[in-house]
Amino acid sequence: MTCALDMDADSGVQAPVQHFPSACMTVTRMHGGALRSAQDELAEEVPVALEYNGVSHAVMLATPADLEEFALGFSLSEGIIASPAECYGVEIEHAASGITAHVDLAAGAFMRLKERRRNLAGRTGCGLCGVDSLAQVVRPLPWLAPTRALSGAAIRRALIHARAQQPLNRITGATHAAIWCGRDGMPRAAFEDIGRHNALDKLIGGLHMNGADLADGFCVITSRASVEMVQKAATVGIGALVAMSAPTALAVRTALGCGLTLVAFARGDDYVAYAHGANIAMESA
Repeated sequence: MTCALDMDADSGVQAPVQHFPSACMTVTRMHGGALRSAQDELAEEVPVALEYNGVSHAVMLATPADLEEFALGFSLSEGIIASPAECYGVEIEHAASGITAHVDLAAGAFMRLKERRRNLAGRTGCGLCGVDSLAQVVRPLPWLAPTRALSGAAIRRALIHARAQQPLNRITGATHAAIWCGRDGMPRAAFEDIGRHNALDKLIGGLHMNGADLADGFCVITSRASVEMVQKAATVGIGALVAMSAPTALAVRTALGCGLTLVAFARGDDYVAYAHGANIAMESA
C-alpha cells in the first residue's frame, strides 16, 4: 500500500495521508429538554477511484476500509474480470482528495474492458451510474444451480447474529452490511460500507481472497434487494440472497430468470421468499 504525503502546517514536515472508517465530531444534543455538548461518531465517505492498468474507470463514494477486497469484488461483480486470476494485484494510494485503487489486470481482461470502457461518477446508493444504454441495464447472467445451502432455521440464525457483525453501524448508524453465512446460518465473513453495493462488493472480494465455496452458503444484506444486488450476486455464483428490507419487482424478475433464491423482509422469525422459494429447506439447520 502506498500513502500520499501532505505537508504538516505546523512542522513543515510531510505526513502520510490516511483515511479512517469513522470520525469523532463535537455536536450539540437536545435530550430531556436540555442542550448539551457531546461527541458523536460519524461514518466517513471518501471518493475511491478505481483505475485499471492506469486507466480511470470509476469513482465511488465508499467507506475507506477493506479497499483491496472492494476493488477485487467490484471487478468480479461487474464482469471486468472472469476470475480472481485475472487480477494481478491491487495497490491502494491515499491522498488528501481521496483514495485510488490501482488494479493490475491481465492483458485479456484489460482488452475486454477497453472495448466497453465507460467513465462512472458513483454516488452512494447508485448502482447504475454511468450506464449509457438500456441494453447495459439488464445484462446476461449465468443460470444458478438450485441452492442446498438455505433453510428457514439458517435464515433465523443468521438474523440473530447479524447485529454483532456490524461494529461500524453500531457506533455510527450509517452503514450497510453484507454477511456471508454457512449452511447453519452462522456468519463466516462480513463487510460494512455506507453503500450497500460497496458492502456486497467487499464481501465478494473477501470471499474470493479466502477461497470460499460460494455454493456452500448464502448472503445476508441489511439493505433492500435491488436488481444490481441480484446481478452482482448471480454474476459471481452466489445462489441465495437474503435481504432485510424490500425487493424491487425487477430484482425479483431477474432472480427468477437466473435461478437465484431471493428472500426479503427477513426480520426475526419472518421472511418472504420472492424467487425460487421451493429451494428453502424447512428442516432445522
